[in-house]
Amino acid sequence: MTTIQRRTFLRGAAAAAGVSLATPFISRSYAQGSSGSVNIFAWAGYLNDDILAAFEKSTGIKANFTPYGTNDELLNQLRANNGGGFDLIWPTVDRVPNYVEFGLIQPLDEAKIEVSKCLPSAWENSSKFGAVVAGKRYQVPTDWGTEAIAFDKEQAPLEYGTASYGDIWKPEMASKATVRGHSSLVGLGLWLEAEGKLPRPLLDAFASEEAQVEIFDVILAEAVARKGNIMQFWTNENEAQGAFRVNGAAIGQTWDSTGAALAKEGLPVGFIAPKEGALAWMEGVSIPVGATNVDQAYAFINWFLTPEAGAMYTNATSINSTAVGAADLLSDDAKAFFAAAYPGDALDKLWWWPIQENWYIAKRNEYQDRFLSA
Repeated sequence: MTTIQRRTFLRGAAAAAGVSLATPFISRSYAQGSSGSVNIFAWAGYLNDDILAAFEKSTGIKANFTPYGTNDELLNQLRANNGGGFDLIWPTVDRVPNYVEFGLIQPLDEAKIEVSKCLPSAWENSSKFGAVVAGKRYQVPTDWGTEAIAFDKEQAPLEYGTASYGDIWKPEMASKATVRGHSSLVGLGLWLEAEGKLPRPLLDAFASEEAQVEIFDVILAEAVARKGNIMQFWTNENEAQGAFRVNGAAIGQTWDSTGAALAKEGLPVGFIAPKEGALAWMEGVSIPVGATNVDQAYAFINWFLTPEAGAMYTNATSINSTAVGAADLLSDDAKAFFAAAYPGDALDKLWWWPIQENWYIAKRNEYQDRFLSA
């Protein structure tokens, strides 16, 4: 994904998010009879009781929520069920082609989706990130966020402009850092690239296995040499939060939702985009091939794109909604967190995850395992 394409999305999103809705309105036209249920398999912490109750009140449809912690957990579960068991799933957009390759999700009927409720930039650019495969759309973009630097303001204070992925790997952070295995290698790679220490651009690693090996051999060697900095690896939200809340981490490469949750508890934890660019992802909902409540699935999609639902979601998670008008309804806390995390030109410098093909994932996991076991 080129820098121009990545910037275009955010600038378009910012412009569309500025549209104000004078009278908040929730359409009931998509309720499809306002009855039945929908089974949703989504990230842990994404759908709380208030969100589920609001959906049922608006549509008459009961939502059953099953949580998962990683993209791989979702993919493996759906493969084990041959695409059955759920009516909606919530993968990151760069992984959607994996589900299409395995025949696990179905093309969407765009006539059943209220596309005008989604930020135009998100809808259009999601097709470049992986939502559209061979001309067919398989995902509706619903949210976006980042993985960047969470830090203890007392032990490891950071400021925008100088904060770097390299801060995680400094000698003074020995036994004080928490990271996720595979994405920390990419963050480290961005730092090494900025320092002129990679043999070729990091994005080349997503284009061919030959380039991936050449680049990740260098990254892995550096990661292993500095592994003493890692006091805990995390794989899901609970583990990432626990590293700071319980185990005394001073710095880490975490999701934005991790930093926001810890700050809400009153802990002295900040979250900031590094100078190399925060790792940005987009997510959305897809309908598995074995879905049995398809009308209700479309009802949830359209309800979730209302400004009220989008704001409720962002206020609860600090993850950004793609619903037009949601930004106007955010809490002061949510607005303050966003401003602190992405000051200055941080939004222009976001590093969007390219499509991660199955060959890339297989090799990526190999490098992750080698790092964890070193």
